[in-house]
Amino acid sequence: MKIITIAVLSLLLLVPAGCTPEDEGRYDRYSETIFDTFDTLTQIVAYAEDEQEFRIYFDTIHSRLQELHKLYDIYHNYEGINNIKTINDYAGISPVEVEQEIIDLILFAKLWSEKTGGSVNIALGPVLEIWHYYREEALYDPENAELPPMDRLQDAARYTDLDQVIVDEEEKTIYLPDPEMSLDVGAVAKGYALELAVREAVAEGLESAIISAGGNVRMIGRPMDDERDLWGIGVQNPDAAVIAGGSENLIDVIYLGEGSVDTSGDYQRYYMVDGEMFHHLIDPETLMPAKHYRAVTVAASGSGPADFISSALFLVPFEESLALAESMDNIEALWVMPDGEIRISDGMEDLLQSRGATREQ
Repeated sequence: MKIITIAVLSLLLLVPAGCTPEDEGRYDRYSETIFDTFDTLTQIVAYAEDEQEFRIYFDTIHSRLQELHKLYDIYHNYEGINNIKTINDYAGISPVEVEQEIIDLILFAKLWSEKTGGSVNIALGPVLEIWHYYREEALYDPENAELPPMDRLQDAARYTDLDQVIVDEEEKTIYLPDPEMSLDVGAVAKGYALELAVREAVAEGLESAIISAGGNVRMIGRPMDDERDLWGIGVQNPDAAVIAGGSENLIDVIYLGEGSVDTSGDYQRYYMVDGEMFHHLIDPETLMPAKHYRAVTVAASGSGPADFISSALFLVPFEESLALAESMDNIEALWVMPDGEIRISDGMEDLLQSRGATREQ
């Protein structure tokens, strides 16, 4: 799963404290953290009339994320559940009957892969599995860290045709026809799952919240503190080694209402070989980590598209990345170039603190 952080603690500093006695008649702010889903820390800050109401929303989001974590897991089996790992295990053997949430995720990933030019490919599993192995080995023995052999990566790339992932909506099955194929949904699963969980909480009455799940931040409504109309999301400086919660670790602040902000970057989930960093965002053309940027941050209407698009923009050169961002409705982007230069789409300028945006817009 993609684990990139958008200054979670800084985000909380931008959210005013909860009600004091003189705030009678206003909603209180409640906060709680989840540690057991999608291999990342998820923080929920929500406004509610009382703690009991907050617990309803929190439990809805938490339980849904737990369920989807199991369904979208590529590493573990769960009793009574056919998940993405099950599909991979049965590659070349038989179709696997799955829950509708998996069908919908696969169709979503296929659609958005087509929309974004194919740079994000959930069928790249055979290549990503090799990189994962070498990265994990480096954690145990960093002095002997190595790069995967290119011939092995190229051989694995022969089995990454997304069109070969067969979805039977009527039978609710997924089939990988070649035993060498495998799915890796890390570029999309967390954001997609968060969007599903948020929509269920909204259906139960949640009106005002900000949820940070690793690199994906989802805003619901407006802050119910009568002091501002927009949420403030701190964008992490890739060069800040430690997230301490202060402005020194931010390159900017995005002010946004209902919607989502997601970042893909090279500064987490990486390993070193001979003093050079190799991160986990793999270019399907070169089969190596993409080197176009340090990070790409996307503002979008929902967390599913934001998660997918931030990866797609990260994996292609800037002119292509900018054109792609500007070709899509309700998408704005910020690029941190390798030399630290900040580039932005036209609409992103109106959202940034450094360009004059404020919480009271």
